Amino acid sequence: MNVRRLIPAAALAGAAALGATALTACSGASAAGGGKDGKLGVMASFYPMQFLAEQIGKDHVKAATLTKPGVEPHDLEITPKQTGQLGESDVVLYLKGLQPAVDKAVAQSGVKHIVDAAALTKLEVHGSSGHDHAHEGEGEGEEGHDHGHGEAGEDPHIWLDPVKYAEVAKGVGAALEKADPDHAADYRKNTDELVGKLTALDAEFKDGLKNTASKTFITTHSAFGYLAERYGLDQEGISGVDPESEPSPARMRELQAVAKKDNVSTVFFESLASDKTAKTLAADTGLKTDVLDPLEGITDKSQGADYLEVMRSNLKNLQKALGSK
Repeated sequence: MNVRRLIPAAALAGAAALGATALTACSGASAAGGGKDGKLGVMASFYPMQFLAEQIGKDHVKAATLTKPGVEPHDLEITPKQTGQLGESDVVLYLKGLQPAVDKAVAQSGVKHIVDAAALTKLEVHGSSGHDHAHEGEGEGEEGHDHGHGEAGEDPHIWLDPVKYAEVAKGVGAALEKADPDHAADYRKNTDELVGKLTALDAEFKDGLKNTASKTFITTHSAFGYLAERYGLDQEGISGVDPESEPSPARMRELQAVAKKDNVSTVFFESLASDKTAKTLAADTGLKTDVLDPLEGITDKSQGADYLEVMRSNLKNLQKALGSK
């Protein structure tokens, strides 16, 4: 995962002041403001939060995102304009612990309705349990990197587990009902529909991954701890380096042994980062490469137009790599 560039608090405060001034001069116009159309202005921190806002809010909301398509969320730097837009929003949806710059901006925004997805489900630590080895190998000639996990080491990638994502969807739906009670019935109906789709997706993953030749997959982005745990798989993440770096020699040897022992055929990389690491490892181990999308953003390179389509592409890629029977 890419190393995150943090914004100093003083700079952020200055940005907030500039953003607020600019928006005042523009009569409060913003990408996520409710405006004269009467819609609820929802600002999402990144794509998975935006998807929930759009699916649950539909015609009653005007949703925008701080993380533009193609931008690695962990690298996001808040601009003065974005800070102002955030403050003008009716509702803010974010995931605390994933994007430090967003966390700081949200804390200073003054928005009444703030929804932290991390508080809507149980976060877990995916470290040395065998599901995620992302921090092993640090100290072996490399500097340790922060990979966007919470203060207590919790894994924030809850949206990659359809069951946990459904729990978050219910919380978002309740928050939209509270922020816009006139359309509460619609938000409740839309939430139920989305939860139904996520429940069906969960069933597809269970059925599609229950009989495979291997249960182990290797990925450059250790974002799939919840998915692995949910469906009885073992995620092997490349050591504590970002997706565009090469693994340490020690981790390379370990992964070669894992690949041989667990019948691994494929090294996965993500769509928003270089495939250099995956190709380096694959070349040295005789493995193939493929995409396992952490769904942090949708671009023209994504294997699908939205969350549900890309998740189904992930399932197909996992089935192929693991030898679905």
